[in-house]
Formats: sequence, structure tokens, C-alpha cells
Amino acid sequence: MTTLKPDQKVALVTGAGRNIGRAIAHALAKQGFALAINVRASVSEGQAVVDELLALGTPAILCVADVTDRHSVQGMMDLIESNWGQLDVLVNNAAIRREAPLEQVSVEDWRNTLAVVLDGAFYCSQAALPLLRLSPMGAVINIGGLTAHTGAKNRPHVVTAKSGLVGLTRALAHDLAPGITVNCVSPGMISTQRNSDSVSAQPNHHATRHPLIDRRGTAEEVAAMVTFLASDQARFVTGQVMHVNGGTYLGS
Repeated sequence: MTTLKPDQKVALVTGAGRNIGRAIAHALAKQGFALAINVRASVSEGQAVVDELLALGTPAILCVADVTDRHSVQGMMDLIESNWGQLDVLVNNAAIRREAPLEQVSVEDWRNTLAVVLDGAFYCSQAALPLLRLSPMGAVINIGGLTAHTGAKNRPHVVTAKSGLVGLTRALAHDLAPGITVNCVSPGMISTQRNSDSVSAQPNHHATRHPLIDRRGTAEEVAAMVTFLASDQARFVTGQVMHVNGGTYLGS
């Protein structure tokens, strides 16, 4: 089923084939959203998420697109518009988080990381704008990261990209007010399954930092913050970084 119910809202989650992206999709579905699931290469994983949502009675479609390619991104927005004619929430979750010492970070790795995290969020936000402006509760939610605020060894490209995402969040909060809220959710020390294509197997900073709440977080706990920011109750929240890290980092 891909037909919307009366007054149903639509959310697009990029990089939604696994882990936090998948958890966000399921959490939004439980709140009544229809879901557009974006993946670039992991098509089978993306389709599996779509199938899970459809089995639960949630309207869902698969959007295969490279967020670093603005024409691909526009095609994704066109697909959403042709299916549902609306988009209420954009979650910019797609990321690359590989680790390497500075001298081993290639120009290609540097540019790819910034392209997925920053260019992707920019292209998706810009392309989604016409539909978001039609929504009575338009929201952009960027998924940041702990090391954007603390720094970390062996990830100059990742820290730079995620720090830039905080700046983009604050800039867009000004540009898109008053009708569209823009916030950043910053996870830290989250238990996830790691794919070597996009993330290092064991981040270096996980061995040296410990949450005050003596465990790692779950993808579902990150998703809970996203669903709050996507809800009617968060319409007075914009331009903020919401930390979900169990007290690993205490800051603004």
C-alpha cells in the first residue's frame, strides 16, 4: 500500500537501509508518517525496510538516489511528489564515517565524506523546499555526531563534515523560518552494525570515552529524538543541536 490516509504526513529519510536510518523510519511510521526510504547502493536493504513498513500498513516507497548528485536528488523529490504530492519532514541521515590518520586521508576520501554529509544535506534540503513550504509542519532534521563537538583522532574529514552540518542547521533555521523548523540530532556512542563501505569497524574514540549512563545508546533512542522534532510538540524548537549521548559530552 502506498496510498496516503487522510491528513497523513510524509517523511523522507536518507541513508535509511540500516541502523539509525532504519530505526528513524520505523519510529516515524509508528507516529503515523508515510515513509520515503532513500539508499544509494544498498538497494536490497532499502527494499527490506520498505517491505517491513508495508507489512505494518505504512505507506512506503523506495527512493534509490545518490545524495551527492543534485540531479539524482531532484529525481527522488519528483518521485515523492508524483506518488504523494507532499513532503513534511526531511531527515538528512546519509553519512560516511571512515577513520584514518591525516597523512592517510586521500583527497578522494576527504571530498567523498564532505559530499555525502554536507553536499547531500544541502542538495536534499534545497530540492525538498518547494514541498516542505506547502506543509503546515515542515521540518528538516540533520543527523550530526558526537565528534563534531569533541573532536577525535583519525577522523579529520568526518569531524569537519559533521561540524559543518551544525553550521548548516543554524543557517537554514534562519533562512527557512518561520514555516519550517531545522534542527540537528547529535548521537554519540550508539550500538550499530558497521559496514566497512561507509564506516570504520570500531571508532577510535569509543575506546577512550564512556557515557555517564553506563552503556551505549540504541538507534531507537536516537530515533525517539527525531520523532519529537518531527512532531507538532516541537514547533517552537529550531536551530538547535539535540545531543543523544548518555552524558558522554555535556555541552550546547
